Amino acid sequence: MNTLSYGLLSFLSRSSCSGYDLMLQIQPFWPAKHSQIYPLLAQLEKDEYVQYEHISQSDKPDKKVYSLTDKGIEALREWLSEPASDPVMRDDLYLKVFCMSLVDSNTARNLFINRLQHYQQKKLKFDNKLPQLQCMTGLPPDEIPSFDSPFFGAYLLLQKAISVNDANIKWCEWALEQIASPAAEKRDSVE
Repeated sequence: MNTLSYGLLSFLSRSSCSGYDLMLQIQPFWPAKHSQIYPLLAQLEKDEYVQYEHISQSDKPDKKVYSLTDKGIEALREWLSEPASDPVMRDDLYLKVFCMSLVDSNTARNLFINRLQHYQQKKLKFDNKLPQLQCMTGLPPDEIPSFDSPFFGAYLLLQKAISVNDANIKWCEWALEQIASPAAEKRDSVE
């Protein structure tokens, strides 16, 4: 099985879902399209890792709601015991930063301003998600879910996302300061 297959099993370990719901849930972790998810679900069902219930809907097309089988749970446990692969990072901003000395400081500044706005919008979303997660756990705001809680992993991931996003905001702000430095302005005036 590929990583996306295990990702689908991961989300199904929390609750039964339709293929569409799985696509929405996995997006923050792994960019996957309908064209990838539905064939994988069919294969997982064929291999008996998942099963589905056919749900009739009067106002929409019928849907399949998938759930994990015992075989799927066992496969997920085995996968969890394996070391994770190296993280993959692709961001065209990094390539642009690498050669940004080819453009004027206003163009470079705009790249960072746009990215900073993106991270600030994400921060607003995270600021809403943390209280929602705390509310779902039923714990006081300053208490972390226990390891055996189904919310523990989500809490860890949300804290990681917040930390990375905060670091990205600081980096963008720092880069903007560097672009506004006298050395950068001097270069612009020479050109």
